[in-house]
Amino acid sequence: MGKVTGFMEFERIEEAYKPVPERLKHYKEFVVGLDEAQSKKQAARCMDCGTPFCNSGCPVNNIIPDFNDLVYQGDWKNAITVLHSTNNFPEFTGRICPAPCEAACVVNVNDDPVGIKSIEHAIIDRAWAEGWVQPQPPKHKSGRSVAVVGSGPAGLAAAQQLARAGHDVTVFEKNSRIGGLLRYGIPDFKMEKTHIDRRIEQMQAEGVVFKVNTLIGSLPAEGPGSKVTNDAKTTISPDELRQQFDAVLLAAGSEQSRDLPVPGRELEGVHFAMEFLPQQNKVNAGDKLKGQLLAAGKHVIVIGGGDTGSDCVGTSNRHGALSVTQFEVMPQPPEQENKPLVWPYWPLKLRTSSSHEEGCQREFAISTKALVGKAGKVTGLITARVEMKDGKLVEVPGTEQEHKADLVLLAMGFVNPLASLLDGFGVDKDARGNAKASTDFTGGYLTNVPKVFAAGDVRRGQSLVVWAIREGRQAARAVDEFLMGHSDLPR
Repeated sequence: MGKVTGFMEFERIEEAYKPVPERLKHYKEFVVGLDEAQSKKQAARCMDCGTPFCNSGCPVNNIIPDFNDLVYQGDWKNAITVLHSTNNFPEFTGRICPAPCEAACVVNVNDDPVGIKSIEHAIIDRAWAEGWVQPQPPKHKSGRSVAVVGSGPAGLAAAQQLARAGHDVTVFEKNSRIGGLLRYGIPDFKMEKTHIDRRIEQMQAEGVVFKVNTLIGSLPAEGPGSKVTNDAKTTISPDELRQQFDAVLLAAGSEQSRDLPVPGRELEGVHFAMEFLPQQNKVNAGDKLKGQLLAAGKHVIVIGGGDTGSDCVGTSNRHGALSVTQFEVMPQPPEQENKPLVWPYWPLKLRTSSSHEEGCQREFAISTKALVGKAGKVTGLITARVEMKDGKLVEVPGTEQEHKADLVLLAMGFVNPLASLLDGFGVDKDARGNAKASTDFTGGYLTNVPKVFAAGDVRRGQSLVVWAIREGRQAARAVDEFLMGHSDLPR
């Protein structure tokens, strides 16, 4: 906890944003973090609540009251030690996690919650600035080898834990840079990629080997799965990988985008969000692309009301779109949640992102019936309003409308990992097409295939970065136990 009476004395302090006209000129981060005095005051609001629901609300079970108290006391070095004990990459979560811990905060019952995410952000940024984040190579090597397929947050967390346990870890990534969706799905204005780069340097010093441009198995020849970002120059078969390593962890993510099966889907100018967003990140990194998808001078419609859709909005505005509209099929949520009903769980309420504030018309309870075009290019959409009846969304008669669009971005989420990857290993799938593996304490994360494990989105489906880190850490312990018969890694 912080100060005993702090939650009564101090108001929540929000991180600031740089002005919209300024930040739209570039792809750099624009959040102004809390300074030392603000962080101390915010940490002082952590109350002596008895049962800190924030701990269980956080998927990695961050020990939040402890690091809040350490910040309040001015002991930042021990604060990062506590934070790192449960979270390998707080610089990722401190920037892009939606903070379910804050929804679970006891102060949130009848006041604004403690700004846990902003404190986490301040701790890790100070730790890097002070040089407290150092490699932790193992004291002894195990002589065992592990292949990690996929370099997103689940794969990176698992790789770091396994390397520190003494195993020889090799991470395989089909694209040209490490990071998975952190690298190619999250816009730079939300998280600059230097944060990934310095973690890679740390992990290399700890013994992790990274192999980029390397595809494990194959990709579908057609359909949504064929549209995933792929820069591979080398292919390794699943059988080869199993022969070369003592254990294999699949952490490739849930990459197959949900499609929109309506008339006109084939028109030019209709693309998945994950065709659009990675291209801009590649350009920001210095890559030269031919035929980049650009929103400049276009009327853009983003179909999908989640975070990926919001990222498309922010990127389109930076391109110089004439207009940006975001469609969401579900009704507009309430502006304020019913706290007595939902606390400490994640509430349903209207969420307005920084990208929405930069310029976006939002439409709720709207369904796309068809895409229309001229000369093979999209020119608009036909929509209808929908309403909930008997638990189902039904069309409201007489509400058809045409909307102008030169670029349509499909950001309706991801349905499952690529079946070609799982089929290549012979891994059983659950009803949703994810790798079938439990999270049990004994035998958890192990698939039906001997020595092949699965963690992160490839196992649980599309989810948050903080869930990916949790599963990567837990899978690392499971792999370590499988290889050594026991494990000292935290679960």
